[in-house]
Amino acid sequence: MSKHKPRLFEGAATALVTPFKEGAKTVDEVAFRALIEAQLDAGISALVIAGTTGEASTLSEQEHKHLLRIAVEQADGRVPIIAGCGSNDTEVMLRRSKNAAEVGCRGLLLVTPYYNKATPEGLLRSFGLVAERVKLPIILYHVPARTGLTVPIPVFAELAKRENIVAVKEASGSMQTAMEITAACGEDLDVYTGNDELTVPTVAMGGAGVISVLSNLLPAGMQLLCRLVQQGELAAASTLQLYYLPLIRALFSEVNPIPVKTALAMSGRCTEEFRLPMCAMSAGNKSTLRRILNEYGIISAYEDLKNNAGTLQENL
Repeated sequence: MSKHKPRLFEGAATALVTPFKEGAKTVDEVAFRALIEAQLDAGISALVIAGTTGEASTLSEQEHKHLLRIAVEQADGRVPIIAGCGSNDTEVMLRRSKNAAEVGCRGLLLVTPYYNKATPEGLLRSFGLVAERVKLPIILYHVPARTGLTVPIPVFAELAKRENIVAVKEASGSMQTAMEITAACGEDLDVYTGNDELTVPTVAMGGAGVISVLSNLLPAGMQLLCRLVQQGELAAASTLQLYYLPLIRALFSEVNPIPVKTALAMSGRCTEEFRLPMCAMSAGNKSTLRRILNEYGIISAYEDLKNNAGTLQENL
């Protein structure tokens, strides 16, 4: 990374889910704080709040700011809180980014405009406006499958010239795109993969880490995966990456964050509540997910704890 730019984090950051309650009408603050604390206990490098996995598109601006405030308060400076503030309305993106700075977030994650899309000039103006008016470090978020827009490499190169545009979350699923961004931007733009299955090759190619869905369940495991690559233990890292592959597939068997929130509900960490158009998993995929979670010991660890707690209560 260029010496004059900050590196927001290295290793694994969790794109955290947003737990709901009361039929998904409100945010479950108790569960949210517990999820954050579990991530911190496991040694995660950073937390991304109100990203795609956090169902950001259904959060009101008031809820969005409240979530960020809770996260900053709960983390208490232990890790950077990075706020998902992207929108297809640049004024909304700017307001949310200002709110993030106001409550103490350490960085912004800004997705490319969706539905209305943008020309290269529109992208430069939109991201440039936020970069000019909010001085927090910015991670650009490139996810063409969600936005319908593939950002041209020269746009990344031009944006990378700005002091506080420091990284990209590259979630196209293409290692070639990640390499082209690295080649064009060099040390002026850190690359984080947004695809759990590409963690090893991305970090091995000089990437700074991963913004992960899987780490909602296995934060220590994703940190280990990054660390193994950084230490040059590629054989061990590759073995671990392949070991996680069936679980990663299960977590993307339906639209994210449906499977990962379902998995967290199965392991007792939040309720299985979504805001439309997100909805419950199909029965078949849910059954497969439960089987795979059991194979990795994720549900059984929770059920053992729950059963032991019940036995203890009966003996009191």
